[in-house]
Amino acid sequence: MSNIEATTAGGRAVSLRFEAAEHLDRIARTRAELRRRGLAALLVFSQESHNYLTGFDTAGYVFFQVGVITADDGPTVVLTRRPDLRQAEVASIYDDIRIWLNADGVNPALELRKILEELDCGGDKVGVEFASYGLTGANSRMVEQALDGFCTLEDASDVVRTLRLLKSPAELAYVRQAGKLADAATRAMIDATHPGILDSEVTAAGVSTMLRGGGDMPAGGPLVNSGPRALYGRGIGAPRRLEDTDQMMLELGASFCRYHVCIEHTVVIGKVDPRHRDMLAVAAEALSEITDSARAGRELGTLDDIHRRVLDKAGFAKERFSACGYALGATFRPTWMDVPPMIYSGNPLVMQPGMVFFVHIMIPDTSTGLAAGLGQTFVITDGASEVLSDIPLELYCR
Repeated sequence: MSNIEATTAGGRAVSLRFEAAEHLDRIARTRAELRRRGLAALLVFSQESHNYLTGFDTAGYVFFQVGVITADDGPTVVLTRRPDLRQAEVASIYDDIRIWLNADGVNPALELRKILEELDCGGDKVGVEFASYGLTGANSRMVEQALDGFCTLEDASDVVRTLRLLKSPAELAYVRQAGKLADAATRAMIDATHPGILDSEVTAAGVSTMLRGGGDMPAGGPLVNSGPRALYGRGIGAPRRLEDTDQMMLELGASFCRYHVCIEHTVVIGKVDPRHRDMLAVAAEALSEITDSARAGRELGTLDDIHRRVLDKAGFAKERFSACGYALGATFRPTWMDVPPMIYSGNPLVMQPGMVFFVHIMIPDTSTGLAAGLGQTFVITDGASEVLSDIPLELYCR
């Protein structure tokens, strides 16, 4: 992939992953929604929103970093720290880049207030992305105190989030590339699985395959849980040595230009318990029916209805999770999950072409100590969903 060279409205040369016109269209649609809600501006704290709107790609969100998008056609402004300056200059279309400097007692929220004063937002309603890893509780309190009496703050966490659900053709091209990386990494991890090695060597095989293939470090994982840990719903620290007879749950998110595609498979080492095959067959039945039913115009919650029906009928009502997946997109640490939305029974979101979802069917059977899981990512289209993996839904034995 080669970046796209462009020039900002102010004449600054930048290098982007999308055409500048696509970013400008995203900003225009954001501004239209702000006007519809009666908001004078949006305070952008989510790194995913920074990236989506302007191309800005950095880890600076772990400190205090905020973008200001006004409802009118005024300049877009970002307030960040000095280490993020060059990336903002050459890899984003922010018009105005402001820097706050670390010092004892410094309050960057007061710098934000000055920016809003310059943009004539006093007395207005201003939207805030409160639901973001980029805005800690402490920083949120600092913002609210700095802007108290100046403007009225309103939660607008869903403005850009909702726009991001529908992927453009250019975004889907990156998603499909991530899908190829996910398959390649999964195959490498299965091939690397042998008794006597640390399960972290399996992790290394997947990560190295993704990176050699041109991918990024994923925003989370991979999850490689072996033995009794295969029943865990999350990854855990410290490697475990694989035994002659063992089980392993593989779940990873491959990332290409920050766009993630997830996949999940189950590996058994040595003698296979017939119950393992039966559990995997149940997971495959549920996943196949869900992907067949994932069509535009249907409510997202109907997919989890299938998950519940199939697993409950097979006797796994107590073992199954209460949701079976979530949306994916371009995300930053700490997670590849691009939520909301989650796929849970009753979710009224209507699926539309361009949405990308990961569905995984997990069966951690504490009564037997066996675990089985399968997961795939798919794109909602005008017809049948586009599954982004060609790895068969079967139990892999080593």
